[in-house]
Parts: sequence; C-alpha cells; structure tokens
Amino acid sequence: MSIEHASITSFRGELTRRGGTGDVVILPDSAHTAALAAAALGCEVGAIANSLLFDAGGEPVLILTSGAHRVDTAAVAERIGVERLARADPDFVRRHTGQVIGGVSPIDHPAPIRTWIDPWLRQHEVVWAAAGHPAAVFSSTYDELMAMTDAVEVQVD
Repeated sequence: MSIEHASITSFRGELTRRGGTGDVVILPDSAHTAALAAAALGCEVGAIANSLLFDAGGEPVLILTSGAHRVDTAAVAERIGVERLARADPDFVRRHTGQVIGGVSPIDHPAPIRTWIDPWLRQHEVVWAAAGHPAAVFSSTYDELMAMTDAVEVQVD
C-alpha cells in the first residue's frame, strides 16, 4: 500500500470543505501537460482546466484555462486590469500555491489568489484539473469551479 502525497491529502480536505463533488484520480504517470492528462483520462484536451499562475508585478494571478487554449498574456493583462502578466518561476508558484508547476490546483493555496476562468470550459459537462500534485487530477464542472474559486470569466486568447 502506498502512502498518498501530503499535497493530495491537503487538496482532498480543501475540496470537501468547499463543497466539491468530484473524484480525485491518481494517474499512473505524471499528467503535467493537458495532452497527457486528457490521454490518461480518455477525455478531450479542451476539458482539461489548466491552473496557470502568473506574476502580475509581484501579485499572483491564477488563470483556469482550457487545455485547448494558450493564454495571450498581453490581452488578458489588459482585460483584467494589470500592467503585465509574466510567467511565474517555480519559487513564486510554490510560495503562492504551496504546490509545484504541473500540479497547481485551482484551490488549496496558503492565501486566496485572484482567479479568472476561460469560458470555453463551459462547453464540457465534466472538466478535470490538477489536484495539488502532477500525478493527481479531480473532476468538476464549470459552475462548481467558479463557485469554489470565486473566479471571473475572461477570454484568454
């Protein structure tokens, strides 16, 4: 019997606390890209909700985007009213989420993070997002993700 990674256990507790109804799935291999996660889950890559953390002048900004999209950082920065969105380095990600790149979940961070969501995800009945570890994902719905994260819709591309 293997022991579950502490970040997954922590995520499960936060998911329950926030009223999440989805299942946490531990994948056999790391699902650090939307394509790998989709292949492992047997779903469309667009149903993967990537949790991308950006650095907006030292403030963390979380964008939940469909695995089928790339974030146009200049356009999104303008839409959400920040000067610039920069790719966050691993230390920034760990400091603000408590998680590692490839395993950042939409919830279970040390402090609240302003969050935006790609409305493209709405077209999928079930969406999948990281569960605090690169090999763990959880199922949810668009509306549930919005409710759990207080996310605001933003066009990402």
